[in-house]
Amino acid sequence: MTKLSVNINKIATLRNSRGGNTPNLVQSAIDIQEFGAEGITIHPRPDERHIKYQDAHDLKPIVTTEYNIEGNPIQSFIDLVLNVKPTQVTLVPDAVDAITSNAGWDTKTHQNFLTEVIAEFKRNNVRTSIFMDADLPLISAAAETGADRIELYTEDFAKQYALGNKKAIEPYVESAKLATDLDLGINAGHDLNLENIQFFAKNIPNLLEVSIGHALIAESLYLGLQNVINMYKYKMQ
Repeated sequence: MTKLSVNINKIATLRNSRGGNTPNLVQSAIDIQEFGAEGITIHPRPDERHIKYQDAHDLKPIVTTEYNIEGNPIQSFIDLVLNVKPTQVTLVPDAVDAITSNAGWDTKTHQNFLTEVIAEFKRNNVRTSIFMDADLPLISAAAETGADRIELYTEDFAKQYALGNKKAIEPYVESAKLATDLDLGINAGHDLNLENIQFFAKNIPNLLEVSIGHALIAESLYLGLQNVINMYKYKMQ
């Protein structure tokens, strides 16, 4: 079964908007796991506008499922991951001023850099994943970096699916098949929601994990966090 990792960035955004500790990020992560999520994801950015670097340390002792830290591997991020040692690090090529992730890696241009960074993480027993577009040549190049997994960047699929274009799944299916042939595990994330998750999960072979934050938290405002987590799990069965 595909695992659901809940990205809690938006909970941190809400907390930071008032300058206190409400909602409590650590307690939220505890509750999310108790509600049935199989993982917690955070994506700290250099300006700490949502997840703060200290949050990564505070969450480590209470994440009893899978702990995934996403981010651009600048030196401060690398140092954070090596200190915290989460289950998984997902490398994302974010610009400093990016509102949200908006592209996967060019694994040909940045292959040497990614290979070095991934080797360091793997020496420290941290599973590695590369944020990727559904681009077959670049996925082939990703396999040469030594990464354990890729995370398919699903924004284009989500936009097209909302317009009724179910054929938008096809590049992702082919990417997943190639990744499997190359012995890369397959994760996915970005703009997946309750409307499209069932179709996506049903069609992507060997999908190990989805990381969902913005949509899940927004849906929870109406439907409740525990209920939404279990709705996702049911749709991915």
